[in-house]
Amino acid sequence: MTSLALAAATARSVRVSSDALTVQLSDGRSVSVPLAWYPRLAYGRPAERRRWQLIGDGSGIHWPELDEDIAVDALLLGKRSGESAESLRRWRAARQRPANKRLQPTARASRSRARRG
Repeated sequence: MTSLALAAATARSVRVSSDALTVQLSDGRSVSVPLAWYPRLAYGRPAERRRWQLIGDGSGIHWPELDEDIAVDALLLGKRSGESAESLRRWRAARQRPANKRLQPTARASRSRARRG
């Protein structure tokens, strides 16, 4: 019976506050869980948290900028993120590194072009 109830539940809308993830379901229910259950959402910036997409027919939610996916079934079963501390540490470290900058000509190349020009 539980699997039938879970299969019928799909997400319709999502709201992420500073302390909770709230999902409105297609059957009228609302599920709210502590944001601390999903560290990538907790560490994400508010703008990143607002940019979510439904997966498939609403069986899950995806945050592209945070590389986070949450299944509606997992929310209904009270499951937290299964990400390891080490994986989260690597993800946070990668976010702190500056993005690759476009290569700029060196001073030598600039002088060389100026002489030819």
